[in-house]
Amino acid sequence: MIKAIIFDFDGTIIDTETAWYHAFRDAYQEHGVELTLEQYSGCIGTSLHTFNPYEYLISDLGLQLDPQQFRSEIRGRHAALMERETVREGIIDYLKLAKASGLRIGLATSSERSWIDRHLEQLGLSGYFECIRTADDVEKVKPDPALYAETLRGLGVAAHEAIAVEDSPNGARAAAAAGIPCIVVPNGLTRLLAFDQSKLYYAAESLADIRFELVAAGLLPCQAVGRQASPAS
Repeated sequence: MIKAIIFDFDGTIIDTETAWYHAFRDAYQEHGVELTLEQYSGCIGTSLHTFNPYEYLISDLGLQLDPQQFRSEIRGRHAALMERETVREGIIDYLKLAKASGLRIGLATSSERSWIDRHLEQLGLSGYFECIRTADDVEKVKPDPALYAETLRGLGVAAHEAIAVEDSPNGARAAAAAGIPCIVVPNGLTRLLAFDQSKLYYAAESLADIRFELVAAGLLPCQAVGRQASPAS
């Protein structure tokens, strides 16, 4: 039996990731630069160490931009795009069902704690999570398993007693590296990315396509991400 469910935040609970990509892509275009999804994918679900879209135009291409002004511009574009976004389908139902059934609920995210606290409060979801681990709590974020290891420790459960909910390849790799079974619910952006086909995850369009009772009982079959996933019945 599953004792805990651990959620990613960005892209999983609410799709902040598509808006970030579009904000950067459009800003890059105005400077005559194409930002491909392949290039941008280096920072999806992880830190900005592999690819920093705030600094690339300046540090790599040598454009004369004011870093603070560019950062503010991107954040403004992102905020405007996020006005259209809501909590992803199935998330709130899962949180309610998990709480009602006595499952422990955690959150493991590569974002900073200040970002998470602000958004969970705005979404009215703060009260659901017993344990939150962010980039502030570990030296390495996803795809490193440290965030999941710390969340498991905080919840007091073993890896095989938990299930993770992720949207990105980096997040899925982190869960797998921690030994946690994972449900992958890609969003509009991350479904275009390449997942590690050597790892098996259960894939669905959203949590609404998967019966919570199967998840809680640990009865989900494994399907490689990228193949057609039939809703659980």
